[in-house]
Amino acid sequence: MINPQASLRSLLALAAALALVPAQGAAQQRTAAPAAAPATHAQLQMPRDLQQAVAAGSRTVTGAPGPHYWQNHARYDIDMVVNPPSPRVTGSEEVVYYNESPDTLRQLGFKLINNIHKPGTARSRGAPPEFLTDGVQIDSFAVNGAATPFPSGPMVFTSPQVKLPAPLLPGDSIRLAVRWHYDLARGEGREGIIDSTTFYAAYFYPEVAVYDDYQGWDDIEFNGRQEFYTDFNDYDLTVHAPAGYVVWATGTLTNANQLLQPAALARYQASLSSDSVLHIATREQMLGRQVTTAGPTLAWHFTASDVPDVAFGLSDHYDWDGTSVVVDDQTHRRASAQAAFNDTAADYHHMAEYVRRSLDYFSHEWPGVPYPYPKSTAFQGFADMEYPMMINDVAESDTAMSRMIAEHEIAHTYMPFYMGIDQTRWGFMDEGWATTFEYFINRANMGVPWTDSVFRAFRVSGWIHDPSPAEDVPIITPEDVLGASVSYAHNAYGKAALGYLALHDMLGDAAFRRALHAYMDTWHGKHPSPWDFFYSINKASGRNLNWFWKAWYFDPSYIDLALIKVQRSADGYTLTVRNAGGMPAPFDVVLRSADGSTQRVHQTASVWERNAALATVHVKSARPARSITLDGGIWMDATPGDNVRNVQ
Repeated sequence: MINPQASLRSLLALAAALALVPAQGAAQQRTAAPAAAPATHAQLQMPRDLQQAVAAGSRTVTGAPGPHYWQNHARYDIDMVVNPPSPRVTGSEEVVYYNESPDTLRQLGFKLINNIHKPGTARSRGAPPEFLTDGVQIDSFAVNGAATPFPSGPMVFTSPQVKLPAPLLPGDSIRLAVRWHYDLARGEGREGIIDSTTFYAAYFYPEVAVYDDYQGWDDIEFNGRQEFYTDFNDYDLTVHAPAGYVVWATGTLTNANQLLQPAALARYQASLSSDSVLHIATREQMLGRQVTTAGPTLAWHFTASDVPDVAFGLSDHYDWDGTSVVVDDQTHRRASAQAAFNDTAADYHHMAEYVRRSLDYFSHEWPGVPYPYPKSTAFQGFADMEYPMMINDVAESDTAMSRMIAEHEIAHTYMPFYMGIDQTRWGFMDEGWATTFEYFINRANMGVPWTDSVFRAFRVSGWIHDPSPAEDVPIITPEDVLGASVSYAHNAYGKAALGYLALHDMLGDAAFRRALHAYMDTWHGKHPSPWDFFYSINKASGRNLNWFWKAWYFDPSYIDLALIKVQRSADGYTLTVRNAGGMPAPFDVVLRSADGSTQRVHQTASVWERNAALATVHVKSARPARSITLDGGIWMDATPGDNVRNVQ
């Protein structure tokens, strides 16, 4: 999700900010004694639940999964019925859930995210009347064919737990059958009614929550601000909609020849291998019933394997554009780039091409990993939100902003989806990376001056210019602890991205790419924690970067450098620079001569490795300087006035 900056006005105690509490349910099933990390890693505080995972052999302190690493997964067969303009969504599912853990499970955690609309749910902000519904209604629930009670009532919200009639043993599986219904809400949100005949359905099915090796059940209630944590599952999704409606969804559409009229089918199939944007369906064709086959209802069938979630949208009047791009040069595999939008949205007429270019860039440049899915669809909605193979973005009058938002959401394909990040707690591991990739692709598309200016204004300025104490809460602080505070946005997006970009600046392109790819190769399809990331980068880079991780992500720090001393030497100047804020940020030394000429010498964050508070920098210069300035660029300084000294 893309998140604007704001100012934080409330103070979180540092002790609470640093507390990392094991999830309920984990401790009772894991009794192994904590194992201390090796001395080389001791300076990174590791929470006790992860220490227990290291002792149990599911995690390591080298950045790789342990020999006993495991994760659970499920297979979902979902059948949905939607009939606009009625807001009612009706569903049924057959689920096979596999317990790969060493633990006996006596209950299952579930996620009913759409209970965020239910009265009484704790939300990060107020809800207008049109946002409220009765929530998700479970009509029937069975375990291995036997009817089983499912929690209900006014106090059941987004993370209920179901007691099993018999324990689920390690290595065993369980069959679940669920029927449910709910009403889509109106108003702007991540899902719901876009207009009377355009719906977007996300988190629309009862999902078994994540049970992992160090936290146990993910039982954190969703409050509308933090995001999600899901297993890698297989999905078979069928959406029943009236004829005349097109359904766009996560996964591969398997029965297009049964759904689309011959001309529309030909355009759709051609788009899957086209380098140019094709208009699969226009508004006029949709309203003229020239796109789908006859009804009264049609069953749209999608399949997806090894993905963390599914979503779908539908409309009877949206335009439908499609193109494609080669995302894997070795196999020549193509991915489809699609857009579904209201014809009045001028920016969306460019959106399929924006999606195409994004898939191309992310596959070949940064992160430089072939896009892992068969398609990506941009659906015009309200959320500016990512889903596997789908983004739900608002229309913008500024096409540059529209493009940037789409690129940011598509970048989430890698973090959190490809990498299995726990967004609920560690948003900096996905939002920070999406913001980093957003910065890289903007530089390629829009140039460095535009990109740096927008990044400073949109990602950095709101944080660095707000001196309130809670703005400097460490990035490692779990986001569920931060709640709805604005420090969540700063920690997850701008501050985290500045750290990753400082790392790139310090390591250089080649070493940074090797380290990033090593981490992604090791952990994709799994559930890495922040410590797995830090130690993986340490190992892959061949450097102990704990000093960098600690100062940037664990300490209550900010960017504030000061040029406190300048000494003339035979071949230039020796500078003494104080790091008052604590963050090891890079900077340029800018020497200005009397004739107006300038000399710029870059210093990476490594200048702070030996002494985090004070650095001595020698700059060679053949001509006398009139003034010397420390210029952080996108690493904006909290007090820039003390970054300049006149030289006599």
